[in-house]
Amino acid sequence: MRVFRNYLLASMAVGLAVPVGVALAQSPTVSIETDYLMTIELMLDPAQEVGPRRIVNVSSGSAHGPKINGNFITPTADWVIPQPDGSIRLDVRGMIKTDDGETIFVEYNGVIVRSKEVVDRFNKGEVITSKDEYFVTAPRFTTASKKYGWINQFQAVGKMVSRQNNGRLKYDIFAVR
Repeated sequence: MRVFRNYLLASMAVGLAVPVGVALAQSPTVSIETDYLMTIELMLDPAQEVGPRRIVNVSSGSAHGPKINGNFITPTADWVIPQPDGSIRLDVRGMIKTDDGETIFVEYNGVIVRSKEVVDRFNKGEVITSKDEYFVTAPRFTTASKKYGWINQFQAVGKMVSRQNNGRLKYDIFAVR
């Protein structure tokens, strides 16, 4: 219970939505600030069912921000893990090749929580936004590049901006300070 409570407090501290129906006993005592890092836009292939997991390859994508601009290269994929309660856990790994030829590895986990109504709207072709579902990630970056070495030194958080059933996904990434 304590771990769950700490998760909820941390979620609130970074300005993330806490799932409906969750009450907190106290407010956080530490504030967390973020700096915008980049926007990621991906084109996802159809999922491949492998037992309880869905593997989703990224066919193309870009990362654009004030200090980083580049494209996703192979291998980049998402191992989606549906949960018994209907939520979805993400396990993503990918590579960004910057416009100036450097390589940055990104890996993150995350969670998606959505209602049946949102799933139905998504399946009908509606664009889903962060107002429709809880879709948050926790990216970590690794690079040997001296120019981009600063990206190794922080934890990031990401929040979905929009997604479509044609495979388009867009989210913003923020460095936590």
